Amino acid sequence: MAETKAPDSTRRSERSRRAIYDAALALVGEIGYAKTTIEGIAARAGVGKQTIYRWWPSKAAVLLEAFVDLGVQANEALGGDAESEIPDTGDIEADLKLVLRATVDEMNDPRYDAPSRALAAEGVVNPELGARFVEQLLEPQLQLYVKRLSAAREAGQVRPEIDPRIALELFVGPLTHRWLLRTAPLTHAYADSLVEYALHGLAPR
Repeated sequence: MAETKAPDSTRRSERSRRAIYDAALALVGEIGYAKTTIEGIAARAGVGKQTIYRWWPSKAAVLLEAFVDLGVQANEALGGDAESEIPDTGDIEADLKLVLRATVDEMNDPRYDAPSRALAAEGVVNPELGARFVEQLLEPQLQLYVKRLSAAREAGQVRPEIDPRIALELFVGPLTHRWLLRTAPLTHAYADSLVEYALHGLAPR
């Protein structure tokens, strides 16, 4: 008599978790964060809502984890090194333009846009989620700028007294402001201008 293997609960749980991630991201993109519910996510994922509540306390927590996972998948698809560091070719201007252009492309991608906006907005009214959003998503990206600007400072490509933590805000701050408020389109040309204005200043040289 053939031996019957017991169901692999680990594999089943991972499959359910992946389905929940996909459902949360899809629903937020289709109907918006406000209309997305745990019940809706469960129905889309084909699981019971108690399964979701067993793993996450809220839809915000589901979305945050799903968004983190989305970034991990994108990184793995690009070989696993996409976010390990900002390139250092010795040309700080070219390197920053490259990474800001890539950031523009990501911000314009519908897969990232809706979840990012939902998490940013929810983080304003939910301090705990906001702290996790910063810790898990924002801070690792900002540290890449700190590392690259610190290297540029050591190489004499920027002034020796600059604080990399403040300097990075000259690049990511305006980009985030335009994206969040939709004051104008996000383009590669805009990203290039941010780098040029930040590195070379506004006063005549």
